[in-house]
Amino acid sequence: MHDPVELWVYLSAAPLVWLTLTVCTWLVATEASIRMGRHPLANPVLTSVLMLSAALWLFEVPYERFFAGAQFVHFLLGPATVAIAVPLFRQWNEVRRVLLPMGAALAVGSVVAVGSVLLLGHALGLSHEVLLSFLPKSATAGVAMAISEGLGGDPSLTAVLVILTGIVGALVDTPLMNAMGITDYAARGFAVGLTSHGIGTARAYDVDLTAGLFAGIAMALNAIATSILVPIAARLAA
Repeated sequence: MHDPVELWVYLSAAPLVWLTLTVCTWLVATEASIRMGRHPLANPVLTSVLMLSAALWLFEVPYERFFAGAQFVHFLLGPATVAIAVPLFRQWNEVRRVLLPMGAALAVGSVVAVGSVLLLGHALGLSHEVLLSFLPKSATAGVAMAISEGLGGDPSLTAVLVILTGIVGALVDTPLMNAMGITDYAARGFAVGLTSHGIGTARAYDVDLTAGLFAGIAMALNAIATSILVPIAARLAA
């Protein structure tokens, strides 16, 4: 293969290339975030998405080919979510003292997350399939895509909305909490985990360990709440 183009065509068809590119992009984005003092706009997820999207567009690589390699990272979403049980177990005494306010926040947050999509979807005239794809956007990706597919939505569209929701939440969380004068890291973490799932949880861990712990708890609990509420909302939307 003397032609570099032919070499690239050969390599781009190999799943390992896209897995390696995804991991390397994340490492570069994380290092850039650290050097910028963990600024919200330097969120590693946002940076990685932009870099990978630019690479796919520049080299005209179909998403399906990219995902054939990146799916190994996607697979780790499940174990990563389950691993949240470890810090929860270690900090159980601290968590136990705030079970009641957490339950109230979970009920309000999950209902608003699903209900707002339902109301706005009808107001904007979204098709039924698109609406079903939007409803679980505040749950973690693995759960949201499974819910969407089970109800007849488009899991790929759901994944896009989940990522956008997480990125926006991670960007506005710290400035918004500061503007509102909320200094309790447990409350800050629970709020971002409830609304912005894994991406928000990662951001919370960057800010404070307690915030990360409560963000992870909120993400796990909201995944359960969303799996219960979305089917109900889907029936109302039918």
